[in-house]
Amino acid sequence: MTNFKDRIIRAAKLDVNLYEEVEADKGALGQAMGVVVLSSIAAGVGSIAREGFGGILIGTIAALIGWYIWAYLTYFIGTKLLPEPQTEADPGELLRTIGFSSSPGLVRILGIIPGLAGVVFLIASIWMLIAMVVAVRQALDYQSTLRAVGVCMIGWIIQALVLLVLFSILGGSAKPI
Repeated sequence: MTNFKDRIIRAAKLDVNLYEEVEADKGALGQAMGVVVLSSIAAGVGSIAREGFGGILIGTIAALIGWYIWAYLTYFIGTKLLPEPQTEADPGELLRTIGFSSSPGLVRILGIIPGLAGVVFLIASIWMLIAMVVAVRQALDYQSTLRAVGVCMIGWIIQALVLLVLFSILGGSAKPI
């Protein structure tokens, strides 16, 4: 089994081979979930001044729900609505690759440094979105990066709307992940 820390670093470096590796490794689902949890904890710690300690638990739960929703949306959009001729994937492949695309979010822990939260979270969000595009492109065997961008953006919009409705019903604040 490949070293978990090594996989996190390779995912953050946008290593295409890492995304192919975890796509094929059915045993990597636990690691992918671990990356999502660690990334959301880092975000919670990084925003502790604004959200308090309760934000860590709520953020972790929201991140896991968002990951699951986004992976299934991406699977549906990428394989049913916008497939390329060679596209072949299952939901597990998207869960694994998208989970690892959360690895750049670990830098959000630096948001705990006074005055840095905004810029750290912005950089992490952009980096995570780029990693997501790489993950989706590899998992769906796309030749077109633009198609992967489109799938990610459509999925993100739908996921954000779902989370907005969910948090509105539950009475929390809705912040897309």
